[in-house]
Amino acid sequence: MSADPAGAVYFIGGGRSDTQGVTPEVVGNKAFNLMRMDRAGLPVPPAFVIGTAACREYQRAGGHLPAGFGDLLGANIRQLERATGRSFGGRRRPLLVSVRSGAPVSMPGMLDSVLNVGLNDVSVMGLVRASGNPRLAWDSYRRLVESYASVVHGCPLALFDAQVQRHLDPVLFPSPRELDAVTLRLLAQDALQLVRAMPAASFPQDPMAQLMACVAAVFRSWDGARARTYRRMHGIDDALGTAVTVQAMVLGNAGGTSGSGVGFTRDPASGRNELYLDFLFNAQGEDVVSGRRTVSDGGRLQSLLPQLHARLQRVKSLLEGEFGDLQDFEFTVQDGELFLLQTRDGKRTPWAALHVAVDMVDEGLIDVATALARLDALDLPAIERVYLDAADTAQAIATATPASLGVASGVLALDSDSARRLSDGDRPVILVREEIATDDIAGMAIARGILTGRGGRTSHAAVVARQLDKVCLVGCAALRIDAQARRCRIGDTVLREGEWLSLDGNEGRVFAGRLEPIRERPESLLRRIEAWRCDGAVD
Repeated sequence: MSADPAGAVYFIGGGRSDTQGVTPEVVGNKAFNLMRMDRAGLPVPPAFVIGTAACREYQRAGGHLPAGFGDLLGANIRQLERATGRSFGGRRRPLLVSVRSGAPVSMPGMLDSVLNVGLNDVSVMGLVRASGNPRLAWDSYRRLVESYASVVHGCPLALFDAQVQRHLDPVLFPSPRELDAVTLRLLAQDALQLVRAMPAASFPQDPMAQLMACVAAVFRSWDGARARTYRRMHGIDDALGTAVTVQAMVLGNAGGTSGSGVGFTRDPASGRNELYLDFLFNAQGEDVVSGRRTVSDGGRLQSLLPQLHARLQRVKSLLEGEFGDLQDFEFTVQDGELFLLQTRDGKRTPWAALHVAVDMVDEGLIDVATALARLDALDLPAIERVYLDAADTAQAIATATPASLGVASGVLALDSDSARRLSDGDRPVILVREEIATDDIAGMAIARGILTGRGGRTSHAAVVARQLDKVCLVGCAALRIDAQARRCRIGDTVLREGEWLSLDGNEGRVFAGRLEPIRERPESLLRRIEAWRCDGAVD
């Protein structure tokens, strides 16, 4: 631990993380849980965390990092170099780091992060030499340039997406994950040129300059529009600030036995006690959680990497034993080796919250008092499961992946502004987007249901949708949106904004028109809760 005028920096790694006197208010919820996982012997890449006090100092200084901050970062980067045997910006075995936000309370996807920091025109060749994988090196470099431009300078990611699209081919390169090293090198160079052509934007070749700018950008994201909206919705104090975790990168885009995923230790929609995974082979974490990619490899993970899947099952038990609650964890696999990057208490529907609380008491993971405390904020009599009658003759116009259970009907809205306008007079709205980002949180809060053309059920937006108890379907391949004409095509059906649409989040079906659902209450579970209260388990 190194002191500085803005607080302290804490090191994580090697099973030696010191949590004595440390709280989430000091280091953020993400880093605090990393420390706990490290001490529990779970595979956590080494890292250091800059506490929330530095963010508050940054704000008080009008958006300037405190004096001596660069020296502080340099000292801790050298410690990370010793822990990894790599060199930050090095020519032979370069150290790459992620720069991640971490508020004292969970705010999924509301703050910014940057991956692959430390790559430049020199170290990218060092990564080629160290890995023997030029595709990995150039893919990581182009990702850094894009992310740096977006997070640090606010450049639209759509500009970089357009560059990628120009290189895709339906046969040879149907997705960015199939692009070869030659094409990815061209994309990295194109991305650098694009940034240099933008007014007031740049991409520094100095790794420490990259790191300083990324840390400042993460602090700045605390006051971003989506973060402020989320805090207002959930009553989170604006004065808390965010910590920043600088962590050695593990590379999920290293090939066929690598990838990135998000797991829930139980189904966060239904509460069933089964591992709930989204995974993408040969991908980095942002591909899974951003909502910009269709996440489809979870079902293949067990058959292709059975030992890894078995390890994840063990991780499930260890996490619930350590934290005593349903966990939402992010992980990366590099060349078959598993690393955990984050865990937090998983956002869940009220139905799932009830099931998980009762089941964990029965399993001896928590006591009755803890279960009742977790359920105290819920309107238990209002909890219900909503579904369609099997005899309903309505013909589904498309299918998608359920991310949150239930049935919702409403008028179609293609963005947050339309959702706000169309919901006047308490009219229900279905928000339909090609991809849902956490920037859409205002529209998500208004909508009764959400339908996306891309994304996965563990994307940040899907997590927020479950927390808001919204019906959510993702990855609807049949969806095509014409934003200019204010309409969309779903399969063979064309619907205009303002027309009725229904979502079946239980079966993953999409219907034109308005459908009336059947409602069911969890009576047996509610009787258990009432019995606990009557037994005087809690004062």
